[in-house]
Amino acid sequence: MPSLKEVQSKIIGVQKTKKITRAMNMVASSKMRGAQMAMEAFRPYADKFAEVLGSLAEKAGGEDVSPLLVPREDVKKVNLILCTSDRGLCGGFNNKLIEKAKNFVAEKSGADVEISFTNFGKKGLKWAQKQKRPIWSEYLDVVGSRIPFDIAMQAGRKLIDSFLKAECDEVYIIYSEFGGMSRQIPILQKLLPIPPVETDATEAVSTEEFLYQAEHICEPSADELMGEMLPRNVYIQIFKALLETSTSEHAARMAAMDNATKACNDMIDALTLTYNKARQAAITAELMDIVGGAEALRG
Repeated sequence: MPSLKEVQSKIIGVQKTKKITRAMNMVASSKMRGAQMAMEAFRPYADKFAEVLGSLAEKAGGEDVSPLLVPREDVKKVNLILCTSDRGLCGGFNNKLIEKAKNFVAEKSGADVEISFTNFGKKGLKWAQKQKRPIWSEYLDVVGSRIPFDIAMQAGRKLIDSFLKAECDEVYIIYSEFGGMSRQIPILQKLLPIPPVETDATEAVSTEEFLYQAEHICEPSADELMGEMLPRNVYIQIFKALLETSTSEHAARMAAMDNATKACNDMIDALTLTYNKARQAAITAELMDIVGGAEALRG
């Protein structure tokens, strides 16, 4: 059985760790509220942009409008945007995203496709470096903080230029979709060539709703607007992915730190019980020594 001093030192150490995990939980909670507000404020804009883009796509001339819509016949080069966190202590958050990337790389590598990476976050960058594959760009200390839209534009422009120059044939992005405090979903999405905008034509619409449905009047033409809006759609998708990943990271860290705090409480209870047992054993031993000494004096 360990000595009283050893057990007491362990209890003090766990109590200090508990204070750290509680503080990190509070910091993550504060950051998550800001990230969640930014994400929820941007979602309606992204949805409306997709709605307008879908309306214009019905009027435009199809794939002839922009080369960003034309799929390549022979796909040999693929760029993967991997969004992870810069710091750990967030449970299995990064592992899920990296596992999604591993499966994607394994699937594409089997088809003799050269894969390169664009990394947001140090965790994904370290994994990509171990793969010994080309890394086009790296953006560190972006996810998890206040994300400027310029970062998404910078990354999007570089990828679009590479796609138009035939330096890559397809671009995908892996990010974490925020589905709630305990639910972060790894998502694989194709960015380039831009997939057709899906519209739910079979959705039932009442007569009153049909009469008030807005038809977008295009000035200039739909084709010209599509040429301007398609690159911006790439920027918006990247920015949305970063906002979702940032919110998911803070939620995962909150959950991890909450579990760590509970584990500290359990350890303190177990160590306190061990301390009490050791203390009781020491007291019993001292009493036995006293009784034994008294009996010896009597004899």
